[in-house]
Amino acid sequence: MFIGEYQHNVDGKGRMAIPAKFRKSLSGGAVVTRGFDNCLFIFTRQDWKSLAQKLAALSFSKSDNRAFSRLMLAGAMDVKTDRQGRVMLPEYLRRYARIDKEVAIAGLYDRLEVWDRTSWEKYKAKTEKKSNEIAERMGELGV
Repeated sequence: MFIGEYQHNVDGKGRMAIPAKFRKSLSGGAVVTRGFDNCLFIFTRQDWKSLAQKLAALSFSKSDNRAFSRLMLAGAMDVKTDRQGRVMLPEYLRRYARIDKEVAIAGLYDRLEVWDRTSWEKYKAKTEKKSNEIAERMGELGV
């Protein structure tokens, strides 16, 4: 389970340290892909396989299904942690997420989200201002 918020840097080669407490979970490899709100998702191989199977089962005759599958699958890249616990974030994914140097890594149960640190701070501040409204809607869903 991934939880928590961490601050790291991306080096000149595009490598980012995975928080130490998550390295064991990702030691068998991981998949990084485009996320939502201009962040990146990192999944364990097992969780990625489960998601990819669901996407493959969608009817490709519907344009939204094709678009979502393309977003998630075509943008995906296998990654492995190196001896220092870093993963390489491909340049095209860093460009998508507007990641230059400083990142925020958010643990969200079954995945990590990697954000440009400034974008994360803006998103978080905006969401925190709406937290009561969001909680109300979540309550209506039984959360």
